[in-house]
Amino acid sequence: VLLDTKHRVLRTTIVASGTLNATVVQPRDVFREAMLGAAASIVAFHNHPSGDPSPSPEDVALTRRLRAAGTLMGVELVDHIVLGDARYC
Repeated sequence: VLLDTKHRVLRTTIVASGTLNATVVQPRDVFREAMLGAAASIVAFHNHPSGDPSPSPEDVALTRRLRAAGTLMGVELVDHIVLGDARYC
């Protein structure tokens, strides 16, 4: 989700679609969309098809990479939300 300086939604975009149990997401792909959309900040979302929204070690590592990349580029990562069934983390 691309946000303006007041955290209002500019637009949403799908960066990657995965398989049953994996998706490769690179910060460059996420922030390419943010730059093209003139976003001041972003919220990252992804789902866990298992229904368990508990973040995996890979999810935590991706969040850290996105935060670091965003800091370098001047685009804040507001949150990274994992969805599962009717729950989120």
